[in-house]
Amino acid sequence: MLIHLVKEARRRADLSQAELARRAGMAQSTVARIESGARTPSTSTLERLVRAAGFDIHSELTEAVDPDTISLLESRLQRTPAERLADAVLMTRFVLHGRAQILARRSGSAAPPNALPPVRS
Repeated sequence: MLIHLVKEARRRADLSQAELARRAGMAQSTVARIESGARTPSTSTLERLVRAAGFDIHSELTEAVDPDTISLLESRLQRTPAERLADAVLMTRFVLHGRAQILARRSGSAAPPNALPPVRS
């Protein structure tokens, strides 16, 4: 990942390895070793190189996304609008049914087993 940041910053700035190294105050061979993966730069070296190319690095901690969630989202996005609408209708009916069950329990009465609104076509 670090290799890609240095290469990408250099590419976007349209700089040669030699020019980036000159601006960062280091040897061109150091830049070449970092970009090839032969050397892993320290955080300060990485920042120095990226800044020498005219960029800043911003980092943030985010929650990882489960690959199964990504697969599910991708499959849902491939559905037609009509299929998505049908899913939304089913989910709405499911939620309404659950709500009716909860309200019935709170009131002490038994909810009808099919307390769902009819589906309109």
